[in-house]
Amino acid sequence: MDRDVKNAGFRALKTNLFRYEDGRPKGWRPGFGAPFYPELNVEPGLLRDLRMHLDALREGAGPDVEILLDLNFNAKTEGFLRILRALADFPLFWVEIDSFSPEALGYIRRHSPHPVSSCETLLGLREFLPYFREQAMDVAIVDTPWNGVWQSMKIAAAAEAHEVNVAPHNFYGHLSTMMNAHFAAAVPNLRIMEIDMDRLPWDDELFTGRPRIENGELVIGDAPGWGLDPDEQALRARPPR
Repeated sequence: MDRDVKNAGFRALKTNLFRYEDGRPKGWRPGFGAPFYPELNVEPGLLRDLRMHLDALREGAGPDVEILLDLNFNAKTEGFLRILRALADFPLFWVEIDSFSPEALGYIRRHSPHPVSSCETLLGLREFLPYFREQAMDVAIVDTPWNGVWQSMKIAAAAEAHEVNVAPHNFYGHLSTMMNAHFAAAVPNLRIMEIDMDRLPWDDELFTGRPRIENGELVIGDAPGWGLDPDEQALRARPPR
């Protein structure tokens, strides 16, 4: 997969935390109850597996593809710092950290050897402001489908006033990708835009078009609106289960 990223022309890839059992990776998401590990402590085995995982990605993707690490809510302040110290010598584009405390996140950022991104779970400008005031992150991640692009533009403007760049949160389908693409094209403080390339085989059937990617870059066309629409008949044919 990491070689696929390089061959497709993408300049960056993002990964989460994984533990390795019998040589096979398994997602490590205690912040979401998988496994149920509410204390969220970071143990030596996790650090070993994480380093092995990142080294493999670097070897496969090569030196010119940036690596982004997403830690979500999977540790607490002490644990996040332990991970950051363990990876101090590893080149990372950013480390993505979710914290309910802007003060804690600001403390982490001031002790981090890597840029810190955060805030993808926040809704509305009011929730972002304490994080901006605390200078808690280098990049503010804005979920435009949940906030709405109009509100997201306000958040991006506030980030710009605090000397912070933004990145749209985008692990959804084609319509959200195009909403985020228009947001990304309109703001002056864009850092990067993510996209989930692992799609369902029938994903394209649900929309009147699909995002066009050339040499690792998303191309915004001249179609009206967001550039594509949901196909309601196709959506009804595949109801949620």
